Amino acid sequence: MMQHISDNGYRRAIRQRFLAVDSSNVMDALDEIGRPNQALHADFDPIVSTGAKIAGFAYTIRGQMTPYEGTGDPEKMRACNSISEDEVSVWSGDGRGICYFGELIALGMKERGCTGAVVDGGVRDVRWIAMHEFPVFARYRTPVQSIGRWRVTAHQVPVYMCGATSDFVIVNPGDFLLGDEDGLVVIPVGCMEQVLSKAEELTQKEVQIRADIAKGLSLADALAKYGHV
Repeated sequence: MMQHISDNGYRRAIRQRFLAVDSSNVMDALDEIGRPNQALHADFDPIVSTGAKIAGFAYTIRGQMTPYEGTGDPEKMRACNSISEDEVSVWSGDGRGICYFGELIALGMKERGCTGAVVDGGVRDVRWIAMHEFPVFARYRTPVQSIGRWRVTAHQVPVYMCGATSDFVIVNPGDFLLGDEDGLVVIPVGCMEQVLSKAEELTQKEVQIRADIAKGLSLADALAKYGHV
């Protein structure tokens, strides 16, 4: 039975287990249980190719394009100041060419234990974010700030993100996100433990297949022995 999602020890243990599996195995596990449309669009890309994974519970932030007066976005600051350990900030909105966040927000989130960001829009200060080793997947990079153009309208609400095999993937607060060199997958919290266990089984099978092939087993014999993986 799934423990309470707010248990810090439980969340940390789940995150460490997800870090040990690949997004491809997680997606295969989701296919097995009838959730085939959980991958995010291929446009989401690490802003710096360091090999670092994105792994954490979704903390959602939603915004929209709208002109406004002033020098800041108080709702964005409230949203960013409420994130906590083992969470990934998930940014959704209709921005076009607009930066949703940059170095200083990334630093503030990292200080609070945030493990990365997934941005259905733009980011800037890429070089500096990389220096702080804060993993970010985003749709694009841009020097254009959001102030006066795009503002946060809500946080910790369900959001739509562009999907790989469907127009959109719904991300709910508390869902789990895993991203690596192959892409990003959203694991609904209701089936998270089931998917994680299946992904771990697939991972162990692949470890054994690689070991057998290294010892001389042919690909045909490996497929006959283990089946498709």
